[in-house]
Amino acid sequence: MIKKIFAAILFIFSFSISCLSQVNTENYLEGATVSAIASEGNDLWIATYGHGVFKYSKSKNEWTNFSTKNGNLENDLFYNLAVSKDYVWAGASEGLFTYDKKKNIWKKRKFAQGGELGNWIRTVCYDPSQNVLWIGRFKNLTMFDVARNRFTDFDRTQNNDTKSNNFISIKLDGDSIVWFGTESGVHKFNKKKKTDDQSAWQYINNKKNAFNNEGDAVSVSDFLFEGRNIWFATDEFVTAQKPQFNMGGIYKYNRQLSWKRISKKDGLPANGIYCIERTGNKIWAGIYYFDRKAKKEYGKGLVLIDRVTGEVSEIDLNEFDIKTSSVLSMYFDGSDIWLGTDEGLYRIPIKNPLAQWTAKKEISQKNSPKKK
Repeated sequence: MIKKIFAAILFIFSFSISCLSQVNTENYLEGATVSAIASEGNDLWIATYGHGVFKYSKSKNEWTNFSTKNGNLENDLFYNLAVSKDYVWAGASEGLFTYDKKKNIWKKRKFAQGGELGNWIRTVCYDPSQNVLWIGRFKNLTMFDVARNRFTDFDRTQNNDTKSNNFISIKLDGDSIVWFGTESGVHKFNKKKKTDDQSAWQYINNKKNAFNNEGDAVSVSDFLFEGRNIWFATDEFVTAQKPQFNMGGIYKYNRQLSWKRISKKDGLPANGIYCIERTGNKIWAGIYYFDRKAKKEYGKGLVLIDRVTGEVSEIDLNEFDIKTSSVLSMYFDGSDIWLGTDEGLYRIPIKNPLAQWTAKKEISQKNSPKKK
């Protein structure tokens, strides 16, 4: 019975995504740069770069803002956050901010190791099964045992490559694995072993056939797990001097030997990937283009990728009254997908199987035109 219900849910999500044309998009936090979205219970938590942290109660339809403007938080510039039933953690360039829900107070913690760059919190991930918060810093990785209030720091530098110790993404993979994305490959940790056991750790970069050996280095911005596959979102960073430095794109890895790269030649509007999310058979991706002359990132919108066929659909954001092409973060709550942009937060309902959604264009990887 449970399998039938699950199959029905997958069908609804797959059907609604593939044939949507009219959707009532809701816009919140207009003008805010939304860097991260998370939820716990009926509450949605949003980190912004410039307007502090927001809490949205879905059941009460109420918003609460923690910011310097409201005098309840001493910082407004946040890159990420994670949530448990008791705490909210938000990462900034000057340390980790922790909100105690029961006491209704925020506290800031700075880290001794790593210097000033060690206090730049670039990613956080809460593991409820172990009551552990993983903290990815510009320099070093930290494991915080919440119950014991104990912080343990790790220097995961590999082969004298300092970028392998610059963390930018963390995701839980099932009940036993944690993946850590860095500016030079990924670290894989087996939770069933102790952190000081070197056999618990594995480092994978774009050498020895991983990531197809493409580029000078691979910078992993996000992860997505579905079935036997892992999807890696990667950053684009190329210059005239280093045209192959970070080539970007999305890699689909079957956990064995196959690495399939989806890039501009397959229908993506650009190769930089901000974030990825999944609903049914569709993989959502926020795309950006890196201008090698100006050395700046420019948002290039949103695409859907069929996880089975590999077809790429570029979404016309004008159809949803989304006034920006920079989709920086995403979160699917089971019925709505939330898009964090540089111009606010958008909620798109996808639970209605009778809705129809029109994509701007659809290109098959097998028949896509080659990049000239």
